[in-house]
Amino acid sequence: MVVAAVLAFAISVYMYGYRINYNKSLSWVFGTLRFITLFSLFLLLVNPNFRSETILLQKPKLPILVDVSGSIQEWTDSSAVKSAVDQLKNNEELNDKFDVQFFAFGNTFREMDSLQFIDSQTRIDQALEGVNELFKKEKAPTILITDGNQTLGKDYEFASLHFDNAIYPLIVGDSIQYLDLKIEQLNANRYSFLKNEFPVEAILVYSGEGDISSRFVIRQGNVEMYSQNVLFTPKNNSQTITLSLPASRVGLQRFTAVLEPVSVEKNKTNNTKEFAVEVIDQATKVLIVSDLIHPDLGALKKAIETNEQRTVTLEKPGIPSTTLEEYQLIILFQPSRNFSNLFSEINRLGKNLIILSGTRTDWNFLNSAQSIFQKEVANVQEDVNGLMNLNYGNYAIEDEGWSNFPPLRTEFGDLAINVPFEILLDQQINGFATGSPMLATTDLNGRKSAIWDGEGIWKWRAHNFLENGTFKEFDDFVGKLVQYMASNKIRSRLEVTHETFYYSNNPITIAAQYFDKSFVFDNRAQVEIRVMHQESEQETVFPMLLKSNFYEVDLNSLPSGDYSFTVVVRDQAVSRNGNFTILDFNVEKQFLNADVTKLSRLATHTDGKWYFLKDTDRLIQNFLNDESFRPIQKTQRKIVPLIDWKYLLAIIAFTLAAEWFIRKYNGLI
Repeated sequence: MVVAAVLAFAISVYMYGYRINYNKSLSWVFGTLRFITLFSLFLLLVNPNFRSETILLQKPKLPILVDVSGSIQEWTDSSAVKSAVDQLKNNEELNDKFDVQFFAFGNTFREMDSLQFIDSQTRIDQALEGVNELFKKEKAPTILITDGNQTLGKDYEFASLHFDNAIYPLIVGDSIQYLDLKIEQLNANRYSFLKNEFPVEAILVYSGEGDISSRFVIRQGNVEMYSQNVLFTPKNNSQTITLSLPASRVGLQRFTAVLEPVSVEKNKTNNTKEFAVEVIDQATKVLIVSDLIHPDLGALKKAIETNEQRTVTLEKPGIPSTTLEEYQLIILFQPSRNFSNLFSEINRLGKNLIILSGTRTDWNFLNSAQSIFQKEVANVQEDVNGLMNLNYGNYAIEDEGWSNFPPLRTEFGDLAINVPFEILLDQQINGFATGSPMLATTDLNGRKSAIWDGEGIWKWRAHNFLENGTFKEFDDFVGKLVQYMASNKIRSRLEVTHETFYYSNNPITIAAQYFDKSFVFDNRAQVEIRVMHQESEQETVFPMLLKSNFYEVDLNSLPSGDYSFTVVVRDQAVSRNGNFTILDFNVEKQFLNADVTKLSRLATHTDGKWYFLKDTDRLIQNFLNDESFRPIQKTQRKIVPLIDWKYLLAIIAFTLAAEWFIRKYNGLI
């Protein structure tokens, strides 16, 4: 930089001190401007780096999780919770020491905007996992404001074993134990078959001192279907009752289970539970034929039989042809020449068919046994992934991220389908589409066929469980495919999917698909549903929102009761009718006390402390006095090259422009 300054000075003196004779004042002005210009240009050539340091004080994070489920409103003073939250939010000393952030949890974990205790579920484990992910590797003691009663998800006490920071429960609710009888759990199938009996299991629980007797009753309407006297003691405080009820009529059968309360009970809501069973006259029977023993067979059977309406039978290819007529759908797993007679009978009977191919499929035989699809193989195996086709139009389906599931194994080669078809899953290799389908369906003259070209779908079911803790997404995917393939119903332009009954604490959704006259899904239609409460005859209209390749509506705002509905498409003479029932069950009303024991263990496991809501001031003071929570001093260092300094360019432009204007003004140009 010194050399640049000397050189710029020498050139300026030479140009305006010796070479050109101007008057003294102009020489000084031009010399100074030229020096600044040259020095700036030389500096750009040198391009020195400048280093700056900024010292920052980073306050420790203090996430505060607030339970906004209905149980807070039901059994506690919600205004006391709001008052405690306001104390934490408005305490200046606490906010000076900590970076305080508020989150709400109930059905979901989210940032808190306003306090409304209306969520129908409580997921404490999800809230703890969410905070742990947000403040990973940071000092972030966590205040948990809740009654500790979780209704959904994993046990939060064990989920906290991997929590990085201390948890300080601020316990909401009454710790006094009142006398209480309740139906802890009631298990019954959603479906039963006509003239059969279906099992019901009830777990009854008593808390209190002294012996007490009651009666457990199941009623259908005003008819008492079952009753049993029960006796509880402080030591024998739970009973499991197992019984069977007859399925005598087709359709939805509603029942009410009651554990008759005693007069001194504070919470009588948890003494009653409604349940329903849909009685059907026959099941959907699915036949899986295989010559192999393979884990895919078990995964398929479990996924299909998740719905009690369906039964699966596993057979060898030598099954008698007379028994094929019993089944609505036949699945052939990796066919070989042993399937020759079976193919002939299936074609003769016109049965709906799914073929699952893989590394042990005899493609030479399969190509000759049917004419729907062909595959030329090269005796080379490859790993392939599936990519959801969101334009699939035969039924509503969501993309659960199938492309991220483990690859399936198949024979290398292009799969060609010779009849009109729809692709459900496209084939991918290393993220690139091959142009061949992995899973495709056809509907030819009322007979449906499907090809699923990939072996190892048991890995998908296992991966689904590892990711979500449930098999539901995979089982629903297979279940919808089987439901569509087993049906001989003629396709209509408006298809509606719904359950016959819903529990009020679960999602209540109805889906619809609308197709144009060419049976192409129309995503521009305006679809709405008109729902009428049958008792009050009050009608409510909801718009159905577009969701990938179907329209959906959430009806969780409706109260319990019987409903009829009509799905219509505006400006089109197309509609579909149906009925459903919402059964009243509020899981948040089943609790009476705060779970102090579990919350205290949660605090102990994470090296925290627990407090009652009335001790909010003491909690705040302990946080202020705790010297382990201190701000962290961080130094932020920046190295900036001079060429990035934009003002230098402005200086060069200014000095050159000034020199030109002065020359022009003095007539030197």
